[in-house]
Amino acid sequence: MPKTIILSLGGSLIAPDKIDVSFLKNFRKTIEKYIKKNYRFVVVCGGGSIARQFQKAASRKKNITSRDLDWLGIYATMINANVVKQVFGNSADKNIIQNPTKKIDSNKKIILASGWKPGWSTDYDAVLLAKNLKAKTVINMSNVDYVYDKDPKKHKNAKKIKNICWKHYRRMVGDKWIAGLNAPFDPIAAKEAEKSGIKVIIIGKDLRNFENLLNDRKFNGTMIEN
Repeated sequence: MPKTIILSLGGSLIAPDKIDVSFLKNFRKTIEKYIKKNYRFVVVCGGGSIARQFQKAASRKKNITSRDLDWLGIYATMINANVVKQVFGNSADKNIIQNPTKKIDSNKKIILASGWKPGWSTDYDAVLLAKNLKAKTVINMSNVDYVYDKDPKKHKNAKKIKNICWKHYRRMVGDKWIAGLNAPFDPIAAKEAEKSGIKVIIIGKDLRNFENLLNDRKFNGTMIEN
């Protein structure tokens, strides 16, 4: 049986402003290296800047609802998932998963997933996929390399947190989901992960660091667990 890795891939890495072809090529090389070592990857693609651009433009319209904004974000994740699928070509399953609770019947070693329903992010979908496939860990790969005690963009003295329990993490991020929320791991997903006993590892975009994690070596990032 292959070792299944659930990977929540931030849209900020797929297309920070335009599609990052260089990152995606190197990402493919890394994933294909581990496929040869009998790994299977389920990659849940986030919306990133594309989603936020859609949402920012739509927010100018009067009476737009949070649900409407969420749907725009979901459509952005579908675009990004299709982009990543094209990068892997025939190595990836031809279908993109939308419903993370549905039985997955594929012998492909690379499976792509997008957002599903309004009210949560692709982080939550990744947790549901982990439950579905009986995986106990979700790796969250984005432009955020650690959980910090406060926003590092606003506070130069923000401190990295290497290990934190779900109780304390959830106290930091709260319980509400807002479309376009920029948190290391969304509050709804955090609540579900805590309830399900799923560990989440936050890492940045460094693919060598990602390999260190896969190889059970020392890595840079934050581990969140019960």
